[in-house]
Amino acid sequence: MLIPTTCFNCESACGLLAHVAKDDLTVTKVEGNPAHPGSRGRNCAKGPATINQVNDPERILHPLKRAGKRGDGQWQQCSWDEALNDIAARIRAAIIEDRRDEVIYHVGRPGEDGFAERFLAAWGVDGHNSHTNICSAGARLGYTLWGGYDRPSPDYANAKVVLLLSSHLEAGHYFNPHAQRIMEAQHDGGAKLVVLDPRMSNTASKADLWLAPWPGSEAAILLAVAAHLLATGNIDRDYLRRWVNWTTYLQRLHPDADVDFDTFVAKLTQDYSRYTFDFAAAEAKVPAEKIRQLAEIVAGGGNALSAHVWRSATAGNLGGWQVARCLFFLNVLTGSVGTPGGTSPNGWDKFIPHGFSVPPGHDVWNELSWPGEYPMSTNEMSILLPHFLAEGRGKVDVYFSRVYNPVWTNPDGFSWVESLSDPDQVGLHIALTPTWSETATFADYVLPMGHSTERHDTHSYETHAGRWLGFRQPVRRVAMDKLGIDYTDTRDANPGEVWEENEFWFELSWRIDPDGALGIRKYFESPYRPGEKVTVDEWYRWIFENRVPGLPEKAAAEGFSPLEYMRKYGVVEVAKDIYRQDERPLTAEELDGAVADEQGVLRKPSDDESTPPLVGEAGSVGVQLDDGSQVAGWLTPSRKLELYSTAMADFGWPEQAAPGYIESHVSHHQVDTDKGEMVLVPTFRLPTLVHTRTGNAKYLNEISNTHPIWVNASDAERLGLATGDLVRVNTRIGHYVARVWAHQGIRPGVIAMSHHMGRWRLTEGSGSRWATGLVHLDHPSDGVWRMRYAEGVGPFASEDPDSGRIYWEDPGVHQNLAFPVQPDPLSGMHCWLQKVTLTKAEPGDRYGDVVVDTRKSGEVYREWLALTRPGPNAEGWRRPEFLMRPVTPRRKAFKVKQ
Repeated sequence: MLIPTTCFNCESACGLLAHVAKDDLTVTKVEGNPAHPGSRGRNCAKGPATINQVNDPERILHPLKRAGKRGDGQWQQCSWDEALNDIAARIRAAIIEDRRDEVIYHVGRPGEDGFAERFLAAWGVDGHNSHTNICSAGARLGYTLWGGYDRPSPDYANAKVVLLLSSHLEAGHYFNPHAQRIMEAQHDGGAKLVVLDPRMSNTASKADLWLAPWPGSEAAILLAVAAHLLATGNIDRDYLRRWVNWTTYLQRLHPDADVDFDTFVAKLTQDYSRYTFDFAAAEAKVPAEKIRQLAEIVAGGGNALSAHVWRSATAGNLGGWQVARCLFFLNVLTGSVGTPGGTSPNGWDKFIPHGFSVPPGHDVWNELSWPGEYPMSTNEMSILLPHFLAEGRGKVDVYFSRVYNPVWTNPDGFSWVESLSDPDQVGLHIALTPTWSETATFADYVLPMGHSTERHDTHSYETHAGRWLGFRQPVRRVAMDKLGIDYTDTRDANPGEVWEENEFWFELSWRIDPDGALGIRKYFESPYRPGEKVTVDEWYRWIFENRVPGLPEKAAAEGFSPLEYMRKYGVVEVAKDIYRQDERPLTAEELDGAVADEQGVLRKPSDDESTPPLVGEAGSVGVQLDDGSQVAGWLTPSRKLELYSTAMADFGWPEQAAPGYIESHVSHHQVDTDKGEMVLVPTFRLPTLVHTRTGNAKYLNEISNTHPIWVNASDAERLGLATGDLVRVNTRIGHYVARVWAHQGIRPGVIAMSHHMGRWRLTEGSGSRWATGLVHLDHPSDGVWRMRYAEGVGPFASEDPDSGRIYWEDPGVHQNLAFPVQPDPLSGMHCWLQKVTLTKAEPGDRYGDVVVDTRKSGEVYREWLALTRPGPNAEGWRRPEFLMRPVTPRRKAFKVKQ
């Protein structure tokens, strides 16, 4: 049987078809699903490698409970009932005793939008914690300030110019769906591809123009392009007049000027004239003519500029959020917003269907995740949790880590080890994971959750100018349905006792509130069988019948119920060719009771602070434009694109209210080359590996199994180094030992190392031997940690004969351990780029060694904390309402109690 599901090895959620044998329900192969509108039947290497994860001989098959100290690797098998009852009792006590900020659910890649938010809201806890501030907080803030949406959705297929920052095509969001459309635009439509990246990536190798700027200078380059567009008149005046808050720009920055559009254009041109090609060239250390060439390419693209940045420069630098702000500035100036070939906000192309009886917002504000120092953070300040706990700001009684591995993925991992090892800081740690990880080693329970062919999720991503909803499903369970084989829940279909999250959260919520007295259980009761616990089939049946436009009709046309349709195809196309949703006329229902304020913002007045914030801010539903049209607009306070962000000014940063250039902490002005300082770029990744989940995929590790540090050949010669030499990379808090790869594919003065190797295990059986090395971890003095490999990767005996054929040896280097936390004072984004020195390895050094002093990491944390301007604002608001916030509380929680 061919049964559709979706990939879970990155966020793209490309369609998969699983081959399931009818005789024994074995999953023999996975390949692309041609019915999927996003991936269109194609997959990268990570998709087919799902079969490795399913059949991994070292996967976790049963619930485990810690038997010794955390990190000792001593486990005993336990029952699901034992684990559920223990966890539920802890959470129930925290709720009853009003310790609701002591329950934290820490997720990396959620897989399904809105589900975790549901159970946390039902519990009444402000406990959502994400990986956003090690991934995308910088880009999110930059984009949100413009339009209230936190990421872009380029229409690559129809673009005339594609502008990418860093190795986005093969290593970012969303590799496979985006790559195929970019190649179509380039080869079929003649689009120009421009890449800014200090490293010669696979993407850069396909570019018509590649610029290798000094890291952190990207905003200067983009502003020089903006200045050129303004100076030459290559701007869409009608679009700017209609959709930019230009009157606010004039009133705030030029209060004495006439408030008319021509004056605005003149003042804007004057304000940005200082960003010359020569200025940008000096900052970026690239020829001014190359920047002029970029500007002319952008100008020639008209309103068909598809541009994207996600991690890369926005995640690497102090002020990196301004890179995203400046990139979208080019879209706005050219009118390439929501146009064919332009760039839309993700919310136009992404679709999130919510379940029945949505729980109301809670009234708790968790300062461990949303501290007052970071009112503009996008989103939770998760990287600072160990420091906050060490400072005594609070404690965590129940901590879930799910599809997340902070010990390995986050900077300053030894501080995480210290917190997770201390039961006074973290009372009970539950790792929800199908595979071993460095973080699961320090858990109290390890509970096995299914891979992408073993679980249910719905998901939708902005892969193109269309909207679709995918359906990940446990394929053996679907096969059992087709064959008439009985089962109770997904555990009966999966190997061992592997479960899926949705059923787990239903059951856990039911046990937290067994009699319904806490008001939790009602949100997990069946809409078809009142008073009974909802099943996963009923959950998705209700969503597909009630929340997905067009699905019931499409299903009926083929003689299916909506759930049967989704089980057959694994996806539904909700809409196609989506453009200019800002101009969508408001419905009579939306307009009912709405009144336009002096800026034209249409609001439904309400003083009820018990409700969560409505769309936009303070109940706004749209905007009335100068021509009288009443349309949806944007999600900002003004419901327009905010060239001048009033929120930024109101929360203490007026000098950053408009797109501008912030000098990075690693700009060449800050690097002392006489002392041997260089810039380390640790943010790129390989297109075949992604965080923890691909560690147990043998196909992928066979493809990618070396982890060199990229060094320009001229730098290597200057330092007396050659390819293969061992070097120390010295950071503010310690050092690690790596091997050199000397070549011309990276700009001088900059070194780079990929993010997706360096996996390790403390004991046998606590990590995948396809990818991890066994390490000794020493803690010889207070704060000092030393890690050394005892053995690398090598062949081992297992049920899979391929494990005996492993020929690679390199587990990589866990470089993140040696990075202190460096949170941007506005976005909260960890600034990944490091100012380092590169020296020859010393006697006794061995490959992969890491030495760190967490006392020094605490010092660096306090230095960066001092850069902030804490809230609340003058009106007592903790943060702007329109900024995204998972599990949004009631409005009254946004205000500091007087």
